[in-house]
Amino acid sequence: MKKKKTKNILSSIKFDTGWCFAVVNGRLAEIYFDKKSGVNAHCYVKREEFSKREQKMIDTDIKKHKFSYRKKIYSRKA
Repeated sequence: MKKKKTKNILSSIKFDTGWCFAVVNGRLAEIYFDKKSGVNAHCYVKREEFSKREQKMIDTDIKKHKFSYRKKIYSRKA
């Protein structure tokens, strides 16, 4: 019996846009970004609105992503 080769559908899809959690101007936010242009937009959120699993995601993301937003420009904080 020969095994059928299955094609991984996710490997053929290219993700150009996405989102993650970040700290923007000292507040928790979701940021939306594009691979070409960087951060496009953000919205402030409350931590209590998310489940425990999502709160773990928040903890890992905010360690990496800290931004300031001023005059329609996002700049990464060190």
